Amino acid sequence: MTVVTSVGDFRELARRKVPRAIFDYADRGSYEEITIRRNRADLDALTLRQRVMVDASKQTLATTLAGQPSALPLMIAPTGLTGLFRGNGEIYGARAAAAAGIPFCLGTLSILSIEQVRESTEVPFWFQLYLMRDRGFNANLIARAKEAKCPVLVLTLDLQVMGVRRRDAKNGLSVPPRLTLRNALDIATKPGWALGVLTAKSRAFGNLKPLAGSADLKSLSAWVANQFDPSITWKDVAWVRERWPGKLVLKGVLDADDARLAVDQGADAVVVSNHGGRQLDGACSSIAALPEVVRAVQGRCEVLLDGGVMSGQDVLKALALGARGCLIGKAYLYALAAQGQAGVAKAIEIIGNELKVSLALTGAINVQNVSPDILR
Repeated sequence: MTVVTSVGDFRELARRKVPRAIFDYADRGSYEEITIRRNRADLDALTLRQRVMVDASKQTLATTLAGQPSALPLMIAPTGLTGLFRGNGEIYGARAAAAAGIPFCLGTLSILSIEQVRESTEVPFWFQLYLMRDRGFNANLIARAKEAKCPVLVLTLDLQVMGVRRRDAKNGLSVPPRLTLRNALDIATKPGWALGVLTAKSRAFGNLKPLAGSADLKSLSAWVANQFDPSITWKDVAWVRERWPGKLVLKGVLDADDARLAVDQGADAVVVSNHGGRQLDGACSSIAALPEVVRAVQGRCEVLLDGGVMSGQDVLKALALGARGCLIGKAYLYALAAQGQAGVAKAIEIIGNELKVSLALTGAINVQNVSPDILR
């Protein structure tokens, strides 16, 4: 039995437990995967400054994210196809996050619907929205998020066109999966995964069934492919802001000018993110863009970071450069695929413990006032 001590251990377990096409969907990036490598390399390049003889007996790890209390400066990011990594995966993720006292964000393209996750959880979760051509679709989802008492809406800005992910094409990833001899043999060697997905509450895009006119997965996939809207502008963000009464977070900001525009549109927080290296290849890493975004918003909204976060030390480095907290997507999916709800809970615990230890060894005690002084 594998002893799990890091997110990297969960990654290796996930690789063995889910079909390759599903694993690579989360694990890999677009084009030549330059940006996904930069996410990791730039975080690793930051050097922590060790300090000694500082009283670290009374640490404060709790904070608020978009005004919501959180036991750690950490939350689970919205991820697509989550229920294909583990049947009912969205419920497991939401429950693990709630138990740990951190926010969970459900994605538009989740396998389970808003209603299915809400009826299976006690704590309201955040909801992520894509702007589609059909504004009725968006208005309906906003209304359903309100009905589910979601306190925060996360509007993703960087998927007006779909990035080219070559691994997905090579692996035959499609929804529904395109059956080839290779992936059929792959699935046959993972009966536990297959049984979990086949017996789950949903195997389609749960949020889309009432809107796309069909529950058939192939029809839903075709509808989604035609709905991404390359014509969206900041006026469309204003349209969402007018209809959403709660906290609004804008995700996918990598540029100082865009950060200022996001604040002008009423964002309560922005997420510095390159979509996990899965959209514009050749873009800078999220951690490299973070300082200029923090300077641009001038404290007028919170700044969160998403992209390559795999450890508590990564979280600490982001805090030092001005982030309020971090989102985990890949790390969450690895843990979910490997061990379900228990895996997600363990991953949160591991990251939290790494943060606690690293915070102490850099002479800091409160995650809300970590400064660049902890970096060399």
